Amino acid sequence: MVKELLEKLSNAHGVSGSEGSVFAIVKKELKGHVDDIREDTMGNLIATKKGGKFSVMLAAHMDEIGLMVKYVDEKGFIRFVALGGWYDPVLYTQRVVLHSTKGPVYGVVGGKPVHMMNDEERKKGVKIDDMFIDVGATNRQEVELLGIDVGTPVTIDRQFAKLANNRVTGKAFDNRAGVAMLIKAMQEVKSPHTIYAVFTVQEEVGLKGARTSAYSLDPDCAIATDVTIPGDHPGIDMKDAPVEMGKGPVVTIVDSSGRGLIASRKVVSWLKGAADANDIPVQLEVGSGGTTDATAIHLTKGGIPSTTISVPSRYIHSPVEVLDLSDLENSVKLLVAALKKKPVL
Repeated sequence: MVKELLEKLSNAHGVSGSEGSVFAIVKKELKGHVDDIREDTMGNLIATKKGGKFSVMLAAHMDEIGLMVKYVDEKGFIRFVALGGWYDPVLYTQRVVLHSTKGPVYGVVGGKPVHMMNDEERKKGVKIDDMFIDVGATNRQEVELLGIDVGTPVTIDRQFAKLANNRVTGKAFDNRAGVAMLIKAMQEVKSPHTIYAVFTVQEEVGLKGARTSAYSLDPDCAIATDVTIPGDHPGIDMKDAPVEMGKGPVVTIVDSSGRGLIASRKVVSWLKGAADANDIPVQLEVGSGGTTDATAIHLTKGGIPSTTISVPSRYIHSPVEVLDLSDLENSVKLLVAALKKKPVL
């Protein structure tokens, strides 16, 4: 079941550069379903189903936004840097897990109490540079004894949960939803082509794993699997994000107003045709903000025709992301259906 797989992936921890626990889940899930599994120099997991000369790269990034320890003061308070795109107010007062050399250590993100702020400070809110992590220690030595040092990765402490109407919430659906989609597709797909499923690293800090793996594989075309923002809840208008949860997977035409990906129309037509032929609901997107691994892939070498299949997900880059499981299930169906045929490039 896709729900159980997403739950397992969402509850796992893996900030950019420390994706090992997610890597282990992916490797276990794909064992026996692919012809080859290997890790490249960057840490990407590349799973291959061998077929004909025509090759398709599928990419899903394993990393989630998080934090990393940069300094411990004499009183045991931990300063950190943000890894990936955080909106500062979301992070303030969250409970976190520090992945120390001795195992998980729990802490809280602290800052100046609102009761002690002046009017100007309340308007501005607490900035990440003014936040710290409190693990209960009273000095630097106690922190060191917990196995925490400069470079210790930190993630949000939040568990997957069910909502009404086949909807679920959890952390890191960006991009564990894309990872789950790709795992399920590789377990089910029967294709005449060679399929490279690449579970990439360091997407949230610069699309790095996608760039290096695309260069080495040099596929004929590529599809990234990720999440996108729907405009179906208060605070955002459909004119700004005209896709909805529960209405099917989203195929990208343009993201980030063209500064990121301008997708191959031929690849988009291939996916749209597969959706129409198999009665799979699909949405098309021209987006103004955010991009995916497809941006790095499509600019590799002489250019690789690419697009993205996304799951509409509310409140991304927060600990309480929300998606509709039917969209994820239909995304798997779309990938499996499309890969049975060859796009006309």
